[in-house]
Amino acid sequence: MDDLRTNSDSRTVDAALDILENPETANRLTRLLPFLGPAFIASVAYIDPGNFATNIQAGAQFGYTLLWVIVVSNLMAMLIQTLSAKLGIATSMNLAEHCRMQFPQPIVYGMWVLMELVAMATDLAEFLGAALGFNLLLGVSLFWGAILTAFATFLILGFERYGFRPLEAVISAMVGVVTLCYIIETIIVRPGWKTILHSAVIPHFSGADSVVLASGILGATVMPHAIFLHSALTQDRIVVKDRRQLQRLYRFEIADVVIALGGASFVNAAMLIMAASTFHTAEYTHIASIQEAYRTLEPLLGKAASWFFGLSLLVAGLSSSTVGTSAGQIIMQGFLKHHIPVWIRRIATMAPSLVVIGMGLDPTRTLVVSQVVLSFGLPFAIIPLIMFTRRKDIMGDMVNHGLTTILAGLTAAVIVILNIYLIYQTVIAG
Repeated sequence: MDDLRTNSDSRTVDAALDILENPETANRLTRLLPFLGPAFIASVAYIDPGNFATNIQAGAQFGYTLLWVIVVSNLMAMLIQTLSAKLGIATSMNLAEHCRMQFPQPIVYGMWVLMELVAMATDLAEFLGAALGFNLLLGVSLFWGAILTAFATFLILGFERYGFRPLEAVISAMVGVVTLCYIIETIIVRPGWKTILHSAVIPHFSGADSVVLASGILGATVMPHAIFLHSALTQDRIVVKDRRQLQRLYRFEIADVVIALGGASFVNAAMLIMAASTFHTAEYTHIASIQEAYRTLEPLLGKAASWFFGLSLLVAGLSSSTVGTSAGQIIMQGFLKHHIPVWIRRIATMAPSLVVIGMGLDPTRTLVVSQVVLSFGLPFAIIPLIMFTRRKDIMGDMVNHGLTTILAGLTAAVIVILNIYLIYQTVIAG
């Protein structure tokens, strides 16, 4: 098994090191390939089933109004994930490990508990989404869909035994399937591109409900566990000490982030566009659940549209559930220096989903609520990330530029303000 791991990873590492030492020895595409992967794994968090729930609701109820929120959220995500990747590259430590080293022990334990709760909310969305995908495509009950999801996730996690490259390839392929499904969906719905362009670049809301839903979109897009995960994916993937090679490696990782999260941005936008083009009429604005969307797509757009929708939901759920389990492992190891077998964590994170299914709760509503919960955890991931990446004693020559820190700080401020407004609307005004 060790030989398999060595063979699968060593070729990628050797090729990357050769390119970093001799950057002109290959064409641009060949130079980029060994560095692609970490951001594609992290990007799964940006197209998980929680995104399906919030984007369908946003499109059906408000048309293209909140499309700009997706654009802004993904730009924020690109900045934050780039900083996370840089932290791992520059220090060979991940964000959770830095928190353990830099913060007092009570804060460390508090952050660990909070991030575990966030990871549970994340896995709830992902697991439910995959179970829904099996339910819609195969006609099995949600309970048996959940069992199939657990089995499939264990199979995918098994690729970790062969090193980082096989898992990166499997997850990237699954991201490609989701993207292809939504390219086809977008062709089928034939949206109004002028209206889309306007809504993508002009910020506006449509009442308090749209602001609450915008917070859910943000929570579904910029994900706390993905921030912790990305720094771990880059911390020892390709290790170099030379200053120039570090800078080259960082530029390649920026390209990885832009490509992967650019694709995730397209998928999120396509979800909302599909819902807005299909359901935002007097007859269908009530569409607020994934099941309703699936059932309604076939009579409106044909069987192919509903099939591609169900397939994309299933693949997104399976891939994001796998990545969420890995992120949970990294969070526990980083904060506590403690490791539990992956199958125990997988079983533990299944429990809330099985409870939701057993209680007969609305899966889509549960998905939306889980995304709002995630948005509350974001400041506790983003603020430490900014604190560490702006410190020269931690980052060395790769410390943030002043403008980068300002932009990241503004991103954190927007998230905190949205969360405060959400609390006011749901607890006080509601």
